[in-house]
Amino acid sequence: MTVAGEEVSSIGTGLLLLVGVAQGDGRAEADWLAEKVVGLRIFNDEAGKMNLNVRDTGGEVLAVSQFTLLADTRKGKRPSFIQAAAPEVAQPLFDYFCERLRASGVESVKTGRFGAMMDVTLVNDGPVTIVLER
Repeated sequence: MTVAGEEVSSIGTGLLLLVGVAQGDGRAEADWLAEKVVGLRIFNDEAGKMNLNVRDTGGEVLAVSQFTLLADTRKGKRPSFIQAAAPEVAQPLFDYFCERLRASGVESVKTGRFGAMMDVTLVNDGPVTIVLER
């Protein structure tokens, strides 16, 4: 991941998380999401079956705050972001979520720069893309 041409984060095998914080989200939602992410059995075991989680594999996590996930496109052609939490609410909750991932046993949790224009490059081994909502 780069910001203004400078590499700020990178990981090897693991998870790229695009995290949207909505109005009304709090620590309970962050706790639930961290537990869900860490426990997801989406990595292959020796038999090639999706049976391992990110901790089992020693995988890393790159968490990217992504308010545009909250885009509402039901009306008109321009997305509305009014459901996204304000930055002064979203950033501390995003940081708390990352701490919960670490506390849950993920040894390497990296992030970008909150609010920055980031270029994220992904090599998707799978492909496996999953949306998690509470």
